[in-house]
Amino acid sequence: MSAEAFLALHRPGDPLLQPNAWDLGSARILESLGFRAIATTSSGFAATLGRTDGGVSRDEALEHCRQLSTAVDVPVSADLENCFADDPEAVSETVRRAVDTGLAGCSIEEYSGRETDRIYDAALAGDRVAAAAEAAHAGGLRLVLTARAEGLLHGGKDLAEIIARLQAFQEAGADVLFAPGLRSIDDIRDVVSAVDRPVNVLAGPGRPTVSELADAGVARISVGGAFAFAAYATLIEVATELRDHGSYDLLTRAADGRAVITNALT
Repeated sequence: MSAEAFLALHRPGDPLLQPNAWDLGSARILESLGFRAIATTSSGFAATLGRTDGGVSRDEALEHCRQLSTAVDVPVSADLENCFADDPEAVSETVRRAVDTGLAGCSIEEYSGRETDRIYDAALAGDRVAAAAEAAHAGGLRLVLTARAEGLLHGGKDLAEIIARLQAFQEAGADVLFAPGLRSIDDIRDVVSAVDRPVNVLAGPGRPTVSELADAGVARISVGGAFAFAAYATLIEVATELRDHGSYDLLTRAADGRAVITNALT
């Protein structure tokens, strides 16, 4: 599916449900369940390699994107973290390379990945989004670019500052806007009403439901690494039963899982 068709799935009030896959099997399963698009997850993919979030190289991430994009027939949007670079030119290079993987979209964060100076200053953050947008839109819309304001995840509590950043990213050319960490429906409504681009919201326990987010005008809902870590939690649960109790009752779930993956892969 082209980037244009992918962007058309972002309809305020009728949000695109875009779960995040962490490997080829999960991507194929999610596609078989009828989801119209999927995303990658940096933390979930890193976990498959025995690493924590932020521990994957640019080459590894882009190869992962290539594999997922060719494994499914629905659009794939990549979590490219901070595009593996601080300066705008290197950001642009990452996005140019992402275009060649078969992706329909990608994201750019303003989180540096460092313990100090975690969030890029406003001017540099805007320049980075502009560079990413130029590469994503070269010769037409080639990738749907999602720009993320990360302040709520990294110590910031000022919604006005988050909105100002998202507005700047809109002006810099982003196609979709995303502020991970938004929780209250009132804050979400404020963000949606303050911008003129589709807004993505991260789903999670205790957060507004899909219908509530639709009523607020949200255009896309994602889950980040939550599905991957829910799967790992099940692994821990069944392994703990075996280790501590010498029983296998929870393995009754395995037959259902085998049926799902068999259906997805045939």
